[in-house]
Amino acid sequence: MNARNNIERCSFCGREKRDVQLLIAGISGHICDACVEQATQIAEEELRKKGKRLNLDNIKALPPVELKRFLDEYVIGQDEAKKCIAVAVYNHYKRLTVKKRQDDDVEIEKSNIILVGETGTGKTLLARTIARLLHVPFTIVDATVLTEAGYVGEDVESILTRLLQSADYNVDAAEKGIVFIDELDKIARKSDNPSITRDVSGEGVQQGLLKLLEGSVVNVPPQGGRKHPEQKMIAIDTKNILFICGGAFDGIERKIGQRLNTRVIGYNNAKDTAQIDRNNLLQYIAPQDLKSFGLIPEIIGRLPVLTYLHPLDRDALRNILTEPKNALIKQYKKLFRIDGVELNFDADVLDFIVDKAIEFKLGARGLRAICEAIMMDVMFEIPSTEEKGVTITLEFAKEKLERINANKLKAA
Repeated sequence: MNARNNIERCSFCGREKRDVQLLIAGISGHICDACVEQATQIAEEELRKKGKRLNLDNIKALPPVELKRFLDEYVIGQDEAKKCIAVAVYNHYKRLTVKKRQDDDVEIEKSNIILVGETGTGKTLLARTIARLLHVPFTIVDATVLTEAGYVGEDVESILTRLLQSADYNVDAAEKGIVFIDELDKIARKSDNPSITRDVSGEGVQQGLLKLLEGSVVNVPPQGGRKHPEQKMIAIDTKNILFICGGAFDGIERKIGQRLNTRVIGYNNAKDTAQIDRNNLLQYIAPQDLKSFGLIPEIIGRLPVLTYLHPLDRDALRNILTEPKNALIKQYKKLFRIDGVELNFDADVLDFIVDKAIEFKLGARGLRAICEAIMMDVMFEIPSTEEKGVTITLEFAKEKLERINANKLKAA
């Protein structure tokens, strides 16, 4: 019995010395290497929750010019949208770090942004890219899953739940974060007139977003899902949360065209109208066009910065294939390089891919769909061969693309 008591064992898990790799002796006990590792993980998690790893008092933002320069490395074109995002993010940091003086009663308000652009022009890519550089919590949410409270779907408060999760449940950090709301156009009401029937995924969601965008204290379920009376809530103040919204707003060009045509009265107005670029009406977008599309005036007023993304022309699509740091061609070459295979593309193949993307009207997303269709058989066969080099020719690309159903690609 005494011999059993003299056996050295871990004071935490009870394992004997022979059952562990390392047993550390203390004044009145021992601890094994497994318990040390587990205790370290617990300590790190608790420190994250208490915000010890995120010191918001010492954050320093890059100036807008450097922020835009970083975006240029990953996103082709869209200079106007980049400038808007860079300025908004920089001003957001300044709002968080500036100390309000007692003799200064000026309070800086946040400027939420709305990005309008066709599908595949880079709205979500801009948000994901800027998130790499930020030192505050950042999350991207999809507005299509939101419904009015009490209906199947997610409540508006689930937006803040995801921000809270990205901040490791540090409320103070989450209250200074940035949220990108994608597909905002999908919650537009169905007509310009106030809805008579219940629109649970449209106007009702817009009404719910008002308090978040402007700034108020919102009770958020920590794990998401529906709220119920017995659930513990976390109060979050959205006053210092920057919201960036994006949407394709498909068909809004007709609203813009109708507004511009109403001004054609008299010789001077007719001459001004002749200078309008009919191929890119999106550059003339105004808040009243968003109202005509289906956004309520209250939500438009809470998104004061309105900018647009240019449709991608042939040159831009060609550059997207090869120039950015994470360009599509660079990704394929890296995939093959991992298997020890050198991949090359003929120049006319890249031009062919761009032409098809323009034909299918899929924007930058169409480039990947076409590349996958061309590369699928090669990616399937090459890892099982001894080939050390592969060159994709125009004839090969045309042959592979003809074998797929073009109608399915158009509907992608």
